[in-house]
Amino acid sequence: MHDIFVLAEHREGELREVTLEILTLAGQLAEQSGGKVTAVLLGSGIDEYAGKCASFADRVLVVDDPMYKDYNSAAYQQALVELIKAEKPHLVLIGNTGQGVDLAPSLAVELDVPYTSDVVSVTLEGDKPVATRQYYGGKIDGRIEFKDADVYVLAIREASTPAGEGGKSGEIQKIDNPVTTEVTVRKFLEYVEAAIGEVDITQSTMLVSVGRGIRDEKNMPIMEELAEAMGADLSASRAVVDAGWLPTDRQVGISGKTVSPKLYLAVGISGAFQHVTGIKGADVVVAINKDPDAPIFQYADYGIVDDLLKVVPALTEKIKEMKG
Repeated sequence: MHDIFVLAEHREGELREVTLEILTLAGQLAEQSGGKVTAVLLGSGIDEYAGKCASFADRVLVVDDPMYKDYNSAAYQQALVELIKAEKPHLVLIGNTGQGVDLAPSLAVELDVPYTSDVVSVTLEGDKPVATRQYYGGKIDGRIEFKDADVYVLAIREASTPAGEGGKSGEIQKIDNPVTTEVTVRKFLEYVEAAIGEVDITQSTMLVSVGRGIRDEKNMPIMEELAEAMGADLSASRAVVDAGWLPTDRQVGISGKTVSPKLYLAVGISGAFQHVTGIKGADVVVAINKDPDAPIFQYADYGIVDDLLKVVPALTEKIKEMKG
């Protein structure tokens, strides 16, 4: 029996989507191994999160203590070390997020167990996990094998596994805080959020996203006209933001924002994994690119292979015509 721990991540009153994604992945692995999935939830006033996790896990271990009101990697690490020693899970899965990359490597070092980060997929071969990471801008998949160990710690990339529908009725088990002394090596001060511009693209229903394929800043008005006709907001790949054609708060991708619109129209975007990672929550993806081999077409539901400077004006006029 190879049981799996998943660290539930929450921030400022919300259970993060990456938690449900990893619990879904853990469920798939547990089906292979015959093990059970345990969500580990550290926090204060977190009953709502526990109920959500229970629909994806066989068990939820809840440590409800003011010590965990805000994320503190030192406190989290001490708690996890004690829980892992007591429960002896075979896999410990943590999100490859800002919190996760702060916590997971140090946790693995203290436990003296194998670790790898930024994992996009995991399978089990016998008693050991085999992880996949991507290299060279997503062009190469690397197979990560591990030495024999009782416990493995893996940090899983956000959006690498779609969150399932849940449907379980896992046991919620509240336990005493395993950390009995005050944590002083680190102290939480405050969250500092980046200022939101005039448009918050994470809340947009439709996005017209532009990439380096639009060639020149003088072509931006053509894209703006399409977005206006659609009733969509404008977003961009990193290349456009780096060129200064749109502000940084419009950037989609690993170094930008993760979006989940009903429609994502990618115009002149090649589709490198750094960008595609940010759009996996989109309901429908439509791509316009003159390169038929552009990676974006692997992710698009619909694609147009043609010169975008021909397609976009025609599309804009057609939309205006349909709207009367």
